[in-house]
Amino acid sequence: MTAASLPDLTTFDGVLFDLDGVLTPTADVHMHAWATMFTDLFTAWGITPAYTERDYFEYLDGKKRYDGVASLLRSRDVEVPWGDPSDPPTADTVCGIGNRKNEVFSRVLRTDGIAPYPGSLALVNRLRAAGVPVAVVSSSKNAEEVLQVAGIRELFPVVMDGVIAERENLPSKPAPDVFAEGARLLGVDPARSAAVEDAHSGVQSAAAAGFALVVGVDRGVGAETLLASGANVVVDDLSAFLS
Repeated sequence: MTAASLPDLTTFDGVLFDLDGVLTPTADVHMHAWATMFTDLFTAWGITPAYTERDYFEYLDGKKRYDGVASLLRSRDVEVPWGDPSDPPTADTVCGIGNRKNEVFSRVLRTDGIAPYPGSLALVNRLRAAGVPVAVVSSSKNAEEVLQVAGIRELFPVVMDGVIAERENLPSKPAPDVFAEGARLLGVDPARSAAVEDAHSGVQSAAAAGFALVVGVDRGVGAETLLASGANVVVDDLSAFLS
């Protein structure tokens, strides 16, 4: 699709962006961290079938960390105590396993750094120049760190992340709550705003929150899946919205 055939995002009251896979390629870091942690865990516990990339898209992508852990373990008929977010990474609880993954993620992020997708950064700057409010809506508790490392934190007056979601007891995507809360914090009406997502659970969340336009960014989940989840349009990169 060309910019001329796509909706003009500068005509919306606000545009809310997912972070991982939309603004920054941190989805790759998350995928690597999840694969490393679950491969080791499944081997140690004798869990089959083995972890695959499909598990990431099916059970982890777009969800809060602990919800993703519980969802994936449940797919293998494994139940462990939920535990507490303060659990050490060595604890065999949902929270402990989630914290174990986060250690791997943080180590890779600090070592390798991260940069925003050029097309995404250009679109955000275009929207800001046009006076359109922008925000980040992420399930990740690492959103603030990722935005800082990527050098784009100052572009977003509102960051609705996994830390706020946990504090406010907001359910994970695909529930509409995080996108609805992001719009409230930004001071815009979802019915006159746009949301941008790369995960099928995130697309479902934005659609359920009543956004006028849901843009799917296909970074690997597949355009058909994003459209079936509720995306109005799907692009390979947000540079498609630039003339």
